[in-house]
Amino acid sequence: MRAIRATAGAFLLLAGLTACGLGGSEKESVTDRNSLVIGVKEDQPALGVKRPDGTYEGFDVDVAVYIAGKLGVPKSRITFRTTNSSVREEALANGTVDLIIATYSITARRKMEVTFAGPYYVAHQDTFVRADDDSIDDVRDLKGKRICEVTGSNSWRRVIEERKVAAKPVTVDTYGACMDALAAGRLDAVSTDDLILAGFAAGRSGRMINAPFTDEKYGVGLRKGDLRGCETINRAITTMYQDGTAERLLNKWFGDSGLKLTTTVPQYEGCT
Repeated sequence: MRAIRATAGAFLLLAGLTACGLGGSEKESVTDRNSLVIGVKEDQPALGVKRPDGTYEGFDVDVAVYIAGKLGVPKSRITFRTTNSSVREEALANGTVDLIIATYSITARRKMEVTFAGPYYVAHQDTFVRADDDSIDDVRDLKGKRICEVTGSNSWRRVIEERKVAAKPVTVDTYGACMDALAAGRLDAVSTDDLILAGFAAGRSGRMINAPFTDEKYGVGLRKGDLRGCETINRAITTMYQDGTAERLLNKWFGDSGLKLTTTVPQYEGCT
């Protein structure tokens, strides 16, 4: 009987250890993978663009390759997958992607569903308007104006809910479609992160009003609870800034934009 109890106790101990992570949830960390599926954007110039041959390029893509390398995963074992703003949380939760590096701003609401590493960059929200529109020079000038509401993005909330500016949101699927709607006169302004706007501005008619009014902390999205992965990625981001890679990539993609680029290590949010 004593032997049976001992055996049972050992089984329960092993089961407890497994539940705590030895062969259980800990195995789900991105640090244990030898290949990665990384969610990126496909229609954001200079950040994430899908080429005609199916490959991706941009600042976020280069950051993703760097971070994956620090996780032991070479570029040849990365699969990039277009992940629009409206499905990011779902894609992480159901395992469609392992990481999301796609101008994914860290917010308290999103932290309830996602574990964020970083930020890997802090952008600032600004506004892009048609070149012939001289009525908008500040976020307050968006009162009564039609602004873009991209499904899953918080940028329009920064204007209407946080700044209490009574703009008129118009729902559009992507920022690329927003810029098309602006050019066609269906919108009056596109207000979002300055890096996003700078990428689009390089190839379109229009002007940046250069009146930033928020901090947008771009995080690396992980499955909720992957704290080990989060901490490892934070170390990778620190190294990316310290070894000069971050500055090189920022200048590569935005050096001609006129934006004031930050090349020091961002203050991390903490892994939760």
